Amino acid sequence: MNRKLLPLTKIITVITSIALFASIFVPLWKIELAAPQYPEGLVLKIYPHKLGGDVDVINGLNHYIGMRTLHAEDFFEFIILPWLIGTIAFFGILTLIVNRKWFFLAWTAFFVLFGITAMFDFYRWEYNYGHNLDPAAAIRVPGMSYQPPLIGYKQLLNFGAYSIPDLGGWIFIGVALLLMVGLFLELRNSVTITRKLEIKTSSAASLLLLVMMSCSAGPEPIRLGTDGCDFCKMTITDAKFGGELVTKKGKLFKFDDMHCISSFYKSGSIAPAEIGGIWFVDFVNPGKFIAEKQSFLLKSDALRSPMGGNIAAFSRMEDLEKFKTTYPGDKVSWEQLAK
Repeated sequence: MNRKLLPLTKIITVITSIALFASIFVPLWKIELAAPQYPEGLVLKIYPHKLGGDVDVINGLNHYIGMRTLHAEDFFEFIILPWLIGTIAFFGILTLIVNRKWFFLAWTAFFVLFGITAMFDFYRWEYNYGHNLDPAAAIRVPGMSYQPPLIGYKQLLNFGAYSIPDLGGWIFIGVALLLMVGLFLELRNSVTITRKLEIKTSSAASLLLLVMMSCSAGPEPIRLGTDGCDFCKMTITDAKFGGELVTKKGKLFKFDDMHCISSFYKSGSIAPAEIGGIWFVDFVNPGKFIAEKQSFLLKSDALRSPMGGNIAAFSRMEDLEKFKTTYPGDKVSWEQLAK
């Protein structure tokens, strides 16, 4: 525990310390709001010391639904957060000076504890603002709360809310990963480490990789009678048609018909380079999705889909041929529909 740091761990310490100092001056997190009346979208940016983005517009919307307006002076976190981040970065420089394994481990633990505490405080802030509503608000929906998601997507009335890291947040994620690499190197190289600890370290690394892989963008179940189509704005009611498009940032769009999916794609609302994946509802197994590249599409006027696209998706060519006897038509491809 008292031995000196590995050269690579020193390099990691320098990079992470500089990155943490830089994160003080950039937004850590952002909450993006999308709604038909705001086609360009709204964004709330959260810096270590202030709020940015469309704060005034969001405050106006908050007033109507009874949420408190947002003002930087109402948050004590904006006073202490820059100092806390600076202190963590300073301890990184101090780790280089002390040049001992135990100090690096203590610094890593301090960083992890700070990250957990910060996310808990962020959740507490979102909960309070989303639940403590003015009973005299102009718009009141019984039982409705407006707490944004901690991370990811959530539907709030006619707004889609996306809570994702901004530049500073990604810096923190990168720092965390680098510190885990440094921690792994130090533990593996230690002459006092036991085989049991090595197994636990490998398991933790596998778990971290599994968590990262699980965060990849993918479809989510469609709530029939509740979710609306993001192109035609009609409520989705037929379980056998439609699909979803997910961006690389995790934004999810739902559709009730193949016509709506292709029309949305061709509208240019989302650049092809930003699309993480497209999925179609399995006609044979409603509720399940088929990746666009693994799907077989049948176009038949006898299908009578919600918006007249009249196209069904199948996971197997055998299923398409079977249903083609009931629904005479032609096999088409997504490339044809997307032109």
